Parts: sequence; structure tokens; C-alpha cells
Amino acid sequence: MKKLSLLILLVVVVAAAFFAFDLGQYLNLEFIKANQAQFQQQLSEQPLLTSAVFFTLYVLVTGLSLPGATIMTLIGGALFGFSTGLLLISFASTLGATLAFLCSRFLLRDQIQQRFAGTLDKINRGIEKEGAFYLFTLRLVPLFPFFAINLAMGLTRIRLWTFYWVSQLGMLAGTAVYVNAGTQLGQLQSTRDILSGEMILSFSLLGLFPLVAKKLLDRFRAHRVYAGFRKPDRFDTNLLVIGAGSAGLVSAYIAAAVKAKVTLVEKHRMGGDCLNTGCVPSKALIRSARFIAESRNSEHYGIAEAELKFDFAEIMQRVSRVVKQVEPHDSIERYTNLGVDCIQGQATILNPYEVVVNGEIISCRNIIIASGARPHIPAINNIEAMQPLTSDNLWQLREQPKRLLVLGGGPIGCELGQCFARFGSEVTMLLRGKRILPKEDPDLSAEVSRQLQSEGVNILTQRKLREFIERDGERFLICEYRGKTEEIGFDQVLVATGRQANTEGFGLENLALDLNPDGTLRVNEYLQTRFPNIYACGDVAGPYQFTHAASHQAWYASVNALFGRFKRFKVDYAVIPMATFTDPEVARVGLNEQEARAQSIPYEVTRFDLSELDRAIADGSNRGFVKVLTQPGRDKILGATIAGPHAAELISEYVTAMKHGLGLNKILGTIHIYPTLSEANKYAAGEWKRAHAPQRILNWLAKFHRWQRGQK
Repeated sequence: MKKLSLLILLVVVVAAAFFAFDLGQYLNLEFIKANQAQFQQQLSEQPLLTSAVFFTLYVLVTGLSLPGATIMTLIGGALFGFSTGLLLISFASTLGATLAFLCSRFLLRDQIQQRFAGTLDKINRGIEKEGAFYLFTLRLVPLFPFFAINLAMGLTRIRLWTFYWVSQLGMLAGTAVYVNAGTQLGQLQSTRDILSGEMILSFSLLGLFPLVAKKLLDRFRAHRVYAGFRKPDRFDTNLLVIGAGSAGLVSAYIAAAVKAKVTLVEKHRMGGDCLNTGCVPSKALIRSARFIAESRNSEHYGIAEAELKFDFAEIMQRVSRVVKQVEPHDSIERYTNLGVDCIQGQATILNPYEVVVNGEIISCRNIIIASGARPHIPAINNIEAMQPLTSDNLWQLREQPKRLLVLGGGPIGCELGQCFARFGSEVTMLLRGKRILPKEDPDLSAEVSRQLQSEGVNILTQRKLREFIERDGERFLICEYRGKTEEIGFDQVLVATGRQANTEGFGLENLALDLNPDGTLRVNEYLQTRFPNIYACGDVAGPYQFTHAASHQAWYASVNALFGRFKRFKVDYAVIPMATFTDPEVARVGLNEQEARAQSIPYEVTRFDLSELDRAIADGSNRGFVKVLTQPGRDKILGATIAGPHAAELISEYVTAMKHGLGLNKILGTIHIYPTLSEANKYAAGEWKRAHAPQRILNWLAKFHRWQRGQK
């Protein structure tokens, strides 16, 4: 242990001395050029000693992760020439990298893991997936800084010998390009030499090498992936889309708009979950429930009594009518008129280029998988015997359950649980966690929780679910709470414990596509699977399972599929809004407080309560708040959360501001109509401005105005 501490101390002292004595000044081209003649003489008189000193210095610089390795590579080319310089630097850089690797593995593990957590996560995934080849690609096309790769690799399970020989081989081509550029710098005698053909060629190679290397690696990867599959000479369609939900419809729409031949396959109903079982029917149900709640609370609006009669079956019939009314927007007829070849049937992927639909094989240049997701049914003993309701089959209900048990406290559970409570059902929400809406901040969760409980929803937290039983015609859920067993009676159970991606039943096993830990398809930043011509978007790909996120991804998937050989676009998740349509409504974009703390991002909080907003008071809906996170001392918006009426509409102003880099000062300077709910955004900006008012200037202004009044 004492030897280890001394070694760490030695490394720290050497690194500190490098910066304290500004030793980096000797690792620049100006210094070398000024002393080139002296170095050349030293090299001719003592070639072995000079080479050994340079070699050792290079190993120390790279091994201690000090700045200057790139400059030293150019210097090596200038001093030793191409062949000798390449030989020295190739082995010195690999030995130095291995030294840093060992330091990381045995000395710096904890510190490096904390500092480079993001980089490590990507590298670990790459090593798990591709092993030594992943390290080779990092060396050939450095996606991360040289020193970061060395340190990060020390924290993986890669073997020392594998790290050494892969690094030696992977860095060779790049080292050769830099050494060659250094030889040209060493030959400069005047400014005219800068424009020589050799100099221009050398530095052109320096700039083009990463691009060329990346292209070659992409071709090699593609060759490996497609080995064993025959590519057709001609294709029936440019793009085949599997799934006609939000992601699939938008993908097909964009492809047809740019005159590509596109085939859209849907085995069930056009429109997917959003139209048929998700967004549209749930919002129709929520609207009916809100009307009932407002009618029951008529005294709040100065109306002594409001007669209210409703039939649950008729409400559900209205929901079906709403779906039918919206249905033409996503119909086969509409998309056929747009130029999309719509096929009703089961698609099965045979290989990267062929899909069989209704017995017919369709050859396709590109495929987009947009198969969506379905409700997740937790593994609780005897749950299937309870014939559980989900967001898929709920809409067939025509008889209102007297006692409804809701499993899950996320957006779906909260929205539907509140609806049924307003219809008059006895609703119990059962959670494994400590609170509802766990992805939101605790104050927002508490705001919604208070409202649900005031409407009769019984929220039971931190329950361990054991099994479902039937006894004497009654249904019970057996669960455990604080070491004690309890039985919860119910008539019907609604499962709202999340959604799982649809990755089975259409031939993905023929491609062996990779899955993420949450079951979604693994895609890169361009939404490609491991096959470059097969893309995935929407719920099946994640990470956000929202209709608007699916549409957003669809643009990238379709454009990259059709035009990626010329220009590719990385999907942008920087500004993704989300909403939960409870009462009060909840909406958010960007970071909230718990996410900022988890990511160690410094922030300031500005809050404006709707209890102070004139329009909210007039509407009798002044519960809730606007909360904005900004960079400390600046008006740059990191995130915004709104709880209150029409929060999903109000959040759009912050979405626009964040997308286009507008701060709170811009929102404050924008005219908002009075009286409107949108003024809450301006008042929140005003609260920030008040907290950051320049007090010194204001004090001087107060003195100025006293002087104007003739007072001292």
C-alpha cells in the first residue's frame, strides 16, 4: 500500500512539475524550428542517445496524459524523417498509452469513473458489443481524446495484451499521416515553401485522414454485417415501413413527399395506438370526466345547482365516435392519395433486403421498423385470471366498475384513475414506489396527488405485489406493506405499469438485431440498427415513448434512409416536451430539478404560482405553478415545468425558446394578451428578472431621483 501511494505521489509530482515550470513551451514547433540545426547536429553526433531521450520523453508525455503528443509527433517527423520517426513514435505512443492504461486500471479507477462517466458508458457498450474491433475503430478514427481512450480502457475488462497490439496497429495509419506532415514542416525554409505541392498534399492528408478512415471502417462494418446476404440488383420499393402508427405514418408521408416509392404495412389498424387506444380516446374520456367534475362543483362558479345525469356506456360510445371522426386523417385512402402503397397484412423480414407480406416477397432498399409498443403486464401470480384492463382493451368497457384497482402511478394510471373517480368509481392506486409521477419533481407530484386524493382516489405507496386471488366470488390483491400482509378488494384491475416494445412476430430473429436493456431496439444516433439500411423509430426504439417524439424521430429515419449516402442527420433529443393530462395538467420540457441534481448540473429555480394570475383566478382554476430552471446568473433556460390548466399548451413557449436559444429576457420582452393563462410565462420571467435586478444601479437611480426632487 505504501509503494502504491508513493507511485501515485510520483505521478502527481511529475504532472504538476510539467505545468508549474511550463515545460509545454518546449513542445511546440516554434521552439523546435529555432533550434533545429542544433538538434540535427546532436542527432548526427549521438543518434542513439538522442533517439532514446525523445522516445522516453514521448512515453512519459503520453503515459501521464500530458498535452503535447500531437505536437511531438510532428516534431518527430521534422527531426528524424519519416521512417525513423514513424518507428520511434509508433512504439513510444503505444507504450505510453499502455502505461496510462495500467495507471487507470490500478490507480485511478474511482476518479476516472466519476470524471468520464459519459465516455465510459459508450466505450463499455462498444467493448461488450464488438470487443477489440471497437478499440481499433477508436484508434483509427479517434472519436474521443487520445488520453481519454487510454484511461477509459483501463476500466474495462479488455486484456492488457489485446489493448497493446490493437493500439499499436490502430494508431499506425494516423501516426504515419502526422509524421509525414512533420517531415514537411522540417523542410520549411521560407514562407514560399508553405505553398509547395508536398506541403499542401501532406496537410490535406492530415485533414482528410479521419474522414477517409471513417468511410473505410463503415464499409468494412457493412461488409461484416451483410456477409451471407445477397443484395438484389433491383428493388421493388425505396422504403418499406412496418407499422402505421405515428412513426410509420410520418415516415411514409415524408418519403412520398420527396417522390420515393414507399410501401407501408400495417397488420391491425391504421393510426396505431395513438389514434385507436391511446392519445385520442383517452383525451375524449378526460374531457367528459372534466365536465362531470366541473358540474359537481357548480357552486364554485356561482351556480347553486347543476343537474347532472350521465350513462357510462354513452360516454364510452362518444369516445368511439371521436376516434371514428379522427380516423380519416390516418386512413388508407388518404395515404394512398399521397402516393403511399398501403398494404393491410402481416410483414415478416426475411433478410435485410426482403420482406414477405401476405405471401408476396417485396425487395426494399431500406426498411423502417415502426412496430410500436404494448402495455406491459407485470409478472404477478394469477394476474391473467383477473382479465386485466389495459390502455389497449379499456375502450371496450360499457359497464362502469364499482371498485377499480389501478396498478401504477405514471401518466396513464393517473389520467385514467382520475377519470374513473370522477365517474363515481371507487379507485385505489397501488404503487411500488414512494409517489406518483416519479419522473417529475416531488412538488409537482404532490400537487397532483393532493388533487387526486381530494377527488376520492386512494393512493397506496410502497406496496410489494404478491398475488391475485378469488374468494367467495370476490377478487383480492395480496400485497405486503412494511412487513405486514394486506388484502385489497376490487371488481376490475387496470394495469398501467409501462409499455414494452413490439419486437416479436415479424422476423427480427432472422436479423439478430440488438436490444437495449429495456427491450427496445438498439439504434445509433442516426436511428440505424446494426444493418445500415434498417432503421427503427417510435416506441419500438425509444428512448421516449411519446407520439410527438415518434413523429420527430420519423423525419430523421426517413431522410437518413433515403439520402444518408449523401448526408446523414443525428437525431436531436435536446428539446423534447412531455405532458400528463391530469387535472391539474402537467407539462415539462428540458431538465427538472431531480434530473439536474442527478447530472450534477448547476441551476437556479424561478417559480410563479398561478394563484396570483388574474385569468386563472377568474376561471376558478388557480391551482398550480410555473417553474423554470436557468443557468446560475444567466437567463438561459435549462428546463421548464408547468402544473395547471392547459399546461400542455403553455409549455410550447418554453419549447420554442429552448429550441432557438431564447432566454427569459426575451419572454419578458414579448407582449402577452391580457387576461390569459400564457401571461404566467411572462410573470415567471419577471420573477427571474426581479431576483437578478442590478441593485447597485438601482441604488444610484434612487439617489438620482431624489436629486431630481431637490432632496439630498
